[in-house]
Amino acid sequence: MENINWYPGHMKKTRTLIRENLKMVDAVVEIRDARIPLSSRNPVISELTEDKPRIILLNKADLADENEGARWVDHLRAENAQALLMNSMQGQGTASLLAVMEQMKKRRQGNRADRPFRSMVVGIPNVGKSSFINRMTGRKSAKTGDRPGVTKGKQWLTMKNGMQLLDTPGILWPKFEDPRVGLHLAFCGAIKDEIMDVATLGLELIRSLSQNHPALLAARYKLETVGDDPLTCMEDIARKRGFIMRGGRIDYERCARTLLDEFRAAKIGRITLEHVEDEAEA
Repeated sequence: MENINWYPGHMKKTRTLIRENLKMVDAVVEIRDARIPLSSRNPVISELTEDKPRIILLNKADLADENEGARWVDHLRAENAQALLMNSMQGQGTASLLAVMEQMKKRRQGNRADRPFRSMVVGIPNVGKSSFINRMTGRKSAKTGDRPGVTKGKQWLTMKNGMQLLDTPGILWPKFEDPRVGLHLAFCGAIKDEIMDVATLGLELIRSLSQNHPALLAARYKLETVGDDPLTCMEDIARKRGFIMRGGRIDYERCARTLLDEFRAAKIGRITLEHVEDEAEA
């Protein structure tokens, strides 16, 4: 696939929003996808928030490989970052996050000590920011959805312990120089399927899984073998699932959508696409 270029108008507005509101917060909570800790790391956010204490949450940890998640946390902490695994839907990591925030609050100085501790929540689209907000506030304060672009504007919200969160829309950066970044974001739903060639995206997902997780792919779709040709593998999956149109033609789009949905729901397995060793290469 060619490099994906993605920078709609509201992304630019979000960048301005983050810059203008940073002076009002004590810390930044950056939410990444535990399956793609590198690709969901927005360099624009790092640039904008470099002067603020930052907490990195690897969200959707229940969908990622457990061992790889622990390795990523150790790696980020070794770089002097506050890093935690999070499952916003079930609440995993909430207590640890609150403890970190309390420590930051105690270290806060000056006039800010008399007001609630404030954090800005940032991240790419569909990384789980709204689910995180709802978990931390104890109510459905933010809209959620399994698609990017649900949060449209900033929202100030109060947590159960009195601390405040500033929710911001998801933000991507102008262009993905490495095509793998765009693919990984698309696999995990950070880019709207509507702007992609879904059949080709499904084919690329098969290519990745057949190279790195062939046993999981074979087990999920009851394949005898997983060969080197992604197209042949897709056709085998389509026949196993009955995705056949009139005249015996393969329904590639339906097969691709099923693959993407099942990958995103961890039905194929708990898979982490990026490893600590990949950061040096990136």
